[in-house]
Amino acid sequence: MKRMAIVLAAGQGKRMKSKLYKVLHPVCGKPMVAHVLDAALRAGVERSVVVVGHGAEAVQSFLGSKAEYALQAEQLGTGHAVKQVKSLLGSEQGSTIVVCGDTPLVTSETLEGLMKLHESRGAAATVLTAQLDNPKGYGRVIRGEDGSVQRIVEQKDCNEQEDAVNEINTGTYCFDNAKLFAALEKVTNQNAQGEYYLTDVVGIFRNDGEVVEAYMSDDIAESIGVNDRLALSQAEAYMRERLAVKHMLNGVTIIDPSSTYIGADVTIGSDTVLYPGTILKGTTSIGEACHIGPQADIEDSVIQNGVTIKHSVLSQAEVGEETTVGPFAYLRPGTKLGRKVKIGDFVEVKNATIDEGSKVSHLSYIGDANVGKNVNVGCGAITVNYDGYNKAVTTIEDDAFVGSNVNLIAPITVGKGAYVVAGSTVTHSVPENDLAIARPRQENKPGYAEKIRGRAKAKKQNAKPE
Repeated sequence: MKRMAIVLAAGQGKRMKSKLYKVLHPVCGKPMVAHVLDAALRAGVERSVVVVGHGAEAVQSFLGSKAEYALQAEQLGTGHAVKQVKSLLGSEQGSTIVVCGDTPLVTSETLEGLMKLHESRGAAATVLTAQLDNPKGYGRVIRGEDGSVQRIVEQKDCNEQEDAVNEINTGTYCFDNAKLFAALEKVTNQNAQGEYYLTDVVGIFRNDGEVVEAYMSDDIAESIGVNDRLALSQAEAYMRERLAVKHMLNGVTIIDPSSTYIGADVTIGSDTVLYPGTILKGTTSIGEACHIGPQADIEDSVIQNGVTIKHSVLSQAEVGEETTVGPFAYLRPGTKLGRKVKIGDFVEVKNATIDEGSKVSHLSYIGDANVGKNVNVGCGAITVNYDGYNKAVTTIEDDAFVGSNVNLIAPITVGKGAYVVAGSTVTHSVPENDLAIARPRQENKPGYAEKIRGRAKAKKQNAKPE
């Protein structure tokens, strides 16, 4: 049976008080609507339509070809929103889930369970429900004496008896697709809000003698719809805990989960240890048996097995096996480190490749460079890559030695096994196995320091008082 999804993402989200479109607010580094769409895709959905309204271009720009789109120009209710999809899905046969784009905690496992129950019972509709101690603000699920779902009543339309019900509608459903669009033609806006409610479809199905089922979520957090910054922070907290638990059950040690941030799309290998203050963002991939942190901030980077990173920032970098980084290093985009490389304290690397066994131990800048194997770069060495207009490349070949406080003025090549003496400013390439020295000869002036001190003393004595 074909499975489809409709993601409702047309609301303006005024309570967020933000210029950013509501469903694009991130939870653990990923926009809410992307969490929802990815959950649907993992649950086996073959075709997805996102209903957009306010901020349509921003949503489409982010999601791209992962979904199709339908426009709800006027926000006239959830039933009206789903009806805008008729031209795309109205003729399809199969099961369609409808889920709100501001419910980032809904899981693929729950959506799959919802669809399986729906299909096994031959239902026209199946509602995802949850039990809340305080259901205020949510639509109530009203069941008959036999336990079947009779109708769903929105908060503002509840009578006293209905208001006391604590089983709530989470806003996620599974429908027989053809029956859904047929029933939508019968939905009216005769209610307190003057809107076309998708929930009215349930009553229509009951009146037509159709089967309406309910699937209760085990995790109340999945019912959280984010409408303001408070709910956003709650969703973030739930997601952080969920992600930490997942990684720990997969063999990752997290010393202090409360002070560790892991993005939704981060992968981590077993036996890796995350120390307090670690932040892993974007599509970062961490290998096995790594030691990350404390205070490591890593984004969109690939870290191979056995790496140690302390007190450092990495962005769009690649780090080879058994390499050490930090403390206080900064690896910028385009950095590629080979196996057993050492990047020490206060070292910055940008758009550079550093091959196996090489060391940049401290206080250096390596930018727009290709560094070979077993190279030693001394303290304070700099690849001078920018002339104010263009970037130029420095190449340091295998087994070369670059002394402390060296300036390599690019474009330049330091040949294999070459030696650059400390304190040199090198403007020409150094051939293989040559030694380069580019500094003036030292000259010592006997007793001259005492003369300087004497002159300073005399000048001070002769100075006029203020």
